[in-house]
Amino acid sequence: MMSESIDMPTGLSPPSRTAQLGELSLPLDLVRFGLQWPRLITAPRGDGRPVYLIPGYGGSELSLRPLEAFLKRINYDVADWSLGRNRGSVDKDIARFTAVAEARFAENGEQPFTLIGWSLGGIIAREVARQSPHLVREVITMGTPIIGGPKYTTPGKRFARSASIRLDQFEREVHERNSIGIRQPLTVLYSNRDGIVGPEIAKDIYNAHARNIRVDGGHMGLGFNPKVWRIIADTLAGR
Repeated sequence: MMSESIDMPTGLSPPSRTAQLGELSLPLDLVRFGLQWPRLITAPRGDGRPVYLIPGYGGSELSLRPLEAFLKRINYDVADWSLGRNRGSVDKDIARFTAVAEARFAENGEQPFTLIGWSLGGIIAREVARQSPHLVREVITMGTPIIGGPKYTTPGKRFARSASIRLDQFEREVHERNSIGIRQPLTVLYSNRDGIVGPEIAKDIYNAHARNIRVDGGHMGLGFNPKVWRIIADTLAGR
């Protein structure tokens, strides 16, 4: 599926210093989140479909355990990606996770998965959906650097050094890959207060059917945010 021709975005930059410092407010966000838990009581029950959770750069399965517990409680068959900490080896992890998903796909009666990815985990989810569409029912991303890859993220330069990539060249490759398009339903969550992956690069401008939804909170709190969880629950229920 090809997207309409879109020029590579320009004029973008990493989150401001103020936004980066805002990530230090995570403890306060967690306190505020506590006041929002009642909204989850009325979350719609699921249909038992299989779901995978994919952590962000530097994160392990533990970072998504709370979301996993919530989704299991409302009747989804949730599993983590089974690959440990996400160390940023994107191409290798796409191949490794695809093998994990293929095995589960063969065991579960060939039911396609909902993939939920946080930050870099969303890139892996999108690429698996693009490359192996039979495995993926829909994709939900949280604060994922869709535009430009790591170039406009706060840890972008550090990631480039560790991965031995050139950010400008990689940005072009990311744009070309995004231009291929994804046919599955896409729900794209971004925050104007994100100090790691700014809102302008976390939106999907390539797929007309993508739902870009703004949420409140910093990047580090997206996986624990009750508003995010409720959006996910409503999305899975088709609302």
